[in-house]
Amino acid sequence: MQFYYGPQMPLRILDEAEFWKHQEEEHTVVIRELVSGLEPEFVDALKKWEQALGETHQQVVRFIESVIRSGSQVSDQLYQQVLQLVTYCLQESESFIQLCEQIKTHSQAVSGNHTAKVVLNHIIRESEYFVGIAHALLSSGQ
Repeated sequence: MQFYYGPQMPLRILDEAEFWKHQEEEHTVVIRELVSGLEPEFVDALKKWEQALGETHQQVVRFIESVIRSGSQVSDQLYQQVLQLVTYCLQESESFIQLCEQIKTHSQAVSGNHTAKVVLNHIIRESEYFVGIAHALLSSGQ
């Protein structure tokens, strides 16, 4: 992601968050569908994550609507709320990555499924991409 969007930057990072929260939500389903015999504790955890990520996704959509309604003048208060939401999204993605790592490491059903390992690694990399974007934005003082 490029950082030359100027006053459109809050909308740009929210677009990224919206896309990646939706992706992560879908990834919970992909993992459950791909790994037959996945242990119940992981299935339950993924279902909870699907709901949580869906809620975060909807919150990001509401913020996008607020930023759009504000026009070219995003208030300092709204901007700070956007940064707080991005921080939350980043932390949520880091926790989701941890769950994926646990599944990859501790699931017997995954241990014998090369495709599942490849897909989990791909999902982890995608979430890490968003984490990198969010860290860059937050540390740049935008």
